[in-house]
Order: sequence, then C-alpha cells, then structure tokens
Amino acid sequence: MKGNAKLIEVLNQLLADELTAISQYMVHSEMCDAWGYEKLHKAIEGQAMDEMHHAEWLIQRILFLEGMPVVSALNPMKIGASVKDMVFNDQEAELGAVRAYNAGIKLAAEVGDQATADLLTKILKMEEGHVDWAEKQRAQITQMGLEGYLANQV
Repeated sequence: MKGNAKLIEVLNQLLADELTAISQYMVHSEMCDAWGYEKLHKAIEGQAMDEMHHAEWLIQRILFLEGMPVVSALNPMKIGASVKDMVFNDQEAELGAVRAYNAGIKLAAEVGDQATADLLTKILKMEEGHVDWAEKQRAQITQMGLEGYLANQV
C-alpha cells in the first residue's frame, strides 16, 4: 500500500531516533555493568530492548507503506560520564521522542493513516514510560543523594 511520502519521511526520522537511543542505552547499560551497578545495567538494557522493538515496528510500517527504511542515519548521542549524567541525558532524549511521536501522530491523522497513528500511539505510551522511569531516578537521586542512590543500584 503506497503511503504518504511526508509520513514515510517522518517515520524514517523516528527510526533514526530509535536507532540512536538503542546505541546510547547500550553504552550506558554496559558502563553501569562495568561499574557494578547491576540494577541500573538491567533497567537500561531493558529500555534498549524496548527501543529495538520500536525500530522493528517502524521498519515494518515503512515497508508496508512501500517506503525504504533508512537504517544508516543516527543522531548525535549524549553519553553520560556519570550515572547522574546518563539519567539526565536519557530523560532529555525521551522527552524529545515524546514530542516527535506526538507530531507524527498528528501528521498521520492529517493524512488519514489511522493504522500508523495507532502504531505511533503505542510507541508513544512506551516512551512516556521511559520518561517516567527517568523522573523517578532523578527524584531518588535528589531525595537519597547520589551516594545513597548508587548504593541501591549494586
């Protein structure tokens, strides 16, 4: 089924966002593992897996719409030098994703592609969950202090 060219372009931009997030999360996850923060390692690795599913779903949708998925484009990554930086950087990226998915949903509705709007809404809800997780981590860091927070991540 031939899809709207502008919508396919937006889907490819979202795909680049997801591929970038996968890479950023994997680096952060492995850094936490190297530092001995097992809980953070597993949590961030799980978010990377979510992003992999998002990328897969976007690729499937782009192909269905007879577009060509662009998997070679990545956005600049913001690798944190500390756990606190990682949480802040990942939250900022997720807030950007929420804005991008909302814009994509609006465009899909404008061009009459409800199935794409539904897919983007599904992903949006998961991205909002990632924002919520990061907000909780930031609150814990503030309330416990960084040292107390990190002690709970071992």
